[in-house]
Amino acid sequence: MSSRPIRALALAATALLSVSLLTACGGDDDSTSASGSGEASALRLGYFPNITHTPALIGVNKGYFQSALGSTKLETKTFNAGPAAIEALFSGAIDATYIGPNPAINGWAQSKGTGLKIIAGSTSGGAGLVVKEGINSPADLKGKKIATPQLGNTQDVALRAWLKEQGLNADTQGGGDVSVLPQDNATALQAFAQGSIDGAWVPEPNLSRMVLESKGKVLVNEKDLWPSGLFVTTHLIVTQDFLKKYPATVKKLLQGHLESLDYIEKNNADAQKAANAQLEALSGKPLKDEVLASSFKNLTFTADPVASSLYTSAKHAEDVGLLKPVDLKGIYDLGPLNELLKAAGKPEVSDSAA
Repeated sequence: MSSRPIRALALAATALLSVSLLTACGGDDDSTSASGSGEASALRLGYFPNITHTPALIGVNKGYFQSALGSTKLETKTFNAGPAAIEALFSGAIDATYIGPNPAINGWAQSKGTGLKIIAGSTSGGAGLVVKEGINSPADLKGKKIATPQLGNTQDVALRAWLKEQGLNADTQGGGDVSVLPQDNATALQAFAQGSIDGAWVPEPNLSRMVLESKGKVLVNEKDLWPSGLFVTTHLIVTQDFLKKYPATVKKLLQGHLESLDYIEKNNADAQKAANAQLEALSGKPLKDEVLASSFKNLTFTADPVASSLYTSAKHAEDVGLLKPVDLKGIYDLGPLNELLKAAGKPEVSDSAA
């Protein structure tokens, strides 16, 4: 890849997050004023309306978060992709959010390690490159149009890193060997169905929808690129300021998160229905049963943040010019999570890069 697109991509990522950081200032918001004992009066939680955020969907739908938070009011906001959620986090619009790895890494880098902490894993797997018939190899992608959810988001980085490994380049203006076109998930789904794009690197449920509804085929299932098929797709982050001021509230949020994960593990069929009900509440339309089942088969829901994959994702972002080399030491704070896991008799999780 030439130096020009690398500089452009890095500047684009820097500009977005620098603006966000400049707006994150000042005193306490009324919605998070202390109510005593390290607890907040409200917690503003972000998540995405897709199946890769199932623990969040279920935590909201089944009331696990609010039940665990007690007198602390849960306020939620949804996002299409990671960079927008990071911007909201840094501007003070939310306190915590479910998010993919690369936006979290970018946020950590741009805040110089002061903006956020990863406090739990949520989802592994469930992403890949879906293409139309006739595309059978990386070489067939030359001159093609491939969508990702948003410039700099997790799937965007994954696609650009994979293309580079295949000897193909793509710049931020849609040029190069492969034209990468960041567009929101709904737009990409429609564009693929209409044939105006040739493929998309997307998370579930769009991966399954493109296959089942638009006769696409999976050229790359991202889990095949990772050891043991595990890589972080979604994890839970919180601002360091909120974590420091309201540790008891954060621990209660984690308790609700673990209850959601337990429900998924023990009641898979019902969990699918609950997640779908929340999707319908957010979008007005549930997923078809076959899409829902296909998506769940491609996902693993876990409190383990699969930390080793985060470090690899950071290297991928560096390789495609999205990120300057960054020291991720300290990005995790898994202490509260591991306390809860230990109390429940479950294995603790690691923040090791190995």
